[in-house]
Amino acid sequence: MKKILVYSHDTFGLGNIRRMLSISQHLIETVPDVAILLVTGSPMIQSFRLPAGLDYIKLPCLSRTASESYAVKSLGTALEDLMQLRADLLLTAVINFKPDLLLVDKKPFGVKNELEPVLRHLRACRPRTKNVLVLRDILDSPEATIPTWAKNEYHSVIEEFYDEVHVLGSPGIFDLRREYKVPRSVAKRFRFCGYTMREPGRRTRREIREELSLSETAQLALVTPGGGEDGYRLLDLYLNGLELPEANVHHSLIICGPEMRAEQREALMQKAGRHSRVQALEFTDDLMSYLDAADVVISMGGYNTVCEILSLKKRAIVVPRVRPVAEQGIRAERMARKGLFKTIHPDQLTAAGLMRETLRELAAAGQARTKGPSIDLSALPQISIAVQSLLARREEEPAIDLYAAYGKALLNRMAFAGTA
Repeated sequence: MKKILVYSHDTFGLGNIRRMLSISQHLIETVPDVAILLVTGSPMIQSFRLPAGLDYIKLPCLSRTASESYAVKSLGTALEDLMQLRADLLLTAVINFKPDLLLVDKKPFGVKNELEPVLRHLRACRPRTKNVLVLRDILDSPEATIPTWAKNEYHSVIEEFYDEVHVLGSPGIFDLRREYKVPRSVAKRFRFCGYTMREPGRRTRREIREELSLSETAQLALVTPGGGEDGYRLLDLYLNGLELPEANVHHSLIICGPEMRAEQREALMQKAGRHSRVQALEFTDDLMSYLDAADVVISMGGYNTVCEILSLKKRAIVVPRVRPVAEQGIRAERMARKGLFKTIHPDQLTAAGLMRETLRELAAAGQARTKGPSIDLSALPQISIAVQSLLARREEEPAIDLYAAYGKALLNRMAFAGTA
């Protein structure tokens, strides 16, 4: 059996874990005789349906305090102690699971270098294991990313430890190699896979509309901020916009997200309850079904939500997060320029302006639509092809002295502990 270990640090929102779960599920469906172990810090991993062949190890949670700073989320311990615990768990998982391929999300050395002992152990004790770094289309602005990568020496890390870098995007939208000034020796390992086509939801448009007591002709706007931790303002302004006289012509569904603060969620639920045409949900693990039932989507600009909108070819208004990371703003601006959806900068967002744009999109949704712009959504099959090629290239492992392997792993742990 082929074994793949997936690392997803996930300190903020649902984006990383949803993306890596989507990749993992597709690999299980398309790679023969494979087992996947997901190691993640996501507090929401237990809320997702996991396919047979996929299991997970939960790392203690971190919170992101700035673009490159972290804090302990739940346990009353020092950050250094928590990072050592996470690093130990990762190394133990790799030593015992013995992966044939390691799939790493976003950070070449993990959060605060917690993955460094794992990569050094694999190179020393399992040199045939293939290592793949997975990057979303846009990390941050070039002004922020270039110095961060230089400070952490990520180009050297990729050259030393990674066989390939899979980019979940298109150079026609954002070419990481050029925008981030990646050296040619490293850039040749980059493989642009396209964006991620999202799988259809578990229920049909008709089933969702029956659940919401809507006829097939009733117009529905769905408003979602993704995970919801910083989505209160978008939902609040949308509900305020419903006070306009011309707004009382359509139905609305707001989905708060599981990471919205309880007091904010309760305030939105109460406000939504004052409108007869508004329904509200806290969270769903089947967002695609609800998106499919909508005529227009209003959302933030996270990678997964954008891919869901593009997969369903939905009319959409995207209000991106622009601080502390510029990723969503860049994505929304580039894609809006190509006519893939409309976007409103959050600094220009008002209740009246958002509702006017929503009503325009609803009116357009009722008209016959000519063929719109297209975008490459082949990331999942492209990653599967690349992973199967890497596994096929993997040669038989040389015999390894087990005691020597554990000795090397212990040295790696000690080295990490000395720098944590």
